[in-house]
Amino acid sequence: MVACLDVHYTGDEARAAAVVFSNWPDAEPADRYSVLVPEDAAYQPGKFYLRELKPLMTVIERISEPIDVYVIDAYCYLSPDQKPGLGAYLYRAIEGRACIVGVAKNRFRSAKQAIELLRGNSKRALYITSIGMSREEAASCISVMSGKFRIPTLLKMADELARSG
Repeated sequence: MVACLDVHYTGDEARAAAVVFSNWPDAEPADRYSVLVPEDAAYQPGKFYLRELKPLMTVIERISEPIDVYVIDAYCYLSPDQKPGLGAYLYRAIEGRACIVGVAKNRFRSAKQAIELLRGNSKRALYITSIGMSREEAASCISVMSGKFRIPTLLKMADELARSG
């Protein structure tokens, strides 16, 4: 099983969401989860993971299905020498029990190892990084996800669930 994860912040709370599905091309989720978490870490430049990790771990703990891959809206590594991004911190937090695929919407200039993936008719790339599977396999998986636009349907669904509950 695969879970797309996202977090959205409002006031002093964070809403973490997970959209779970069986196969990469699936158009509909097998299940959805969301949880409100009191926000206790303000955004710190260069330390994005400090804010995101607690809400992500809270929603992960709610997922009842066995997850093989978590897809996040972030980088796994921020540089070719593997400076950790959110994906690396999440991988450590789950003790390597699942692969992490990072799907970033914006280029991070030092993350030159990210695979640029164009989906649909978009001229703007997604930037794919991974832990536990090759970047090439991760990019291939994201490329076959349902949806004719740049952002895969179930990844967008996780974003919307985090925003609206």
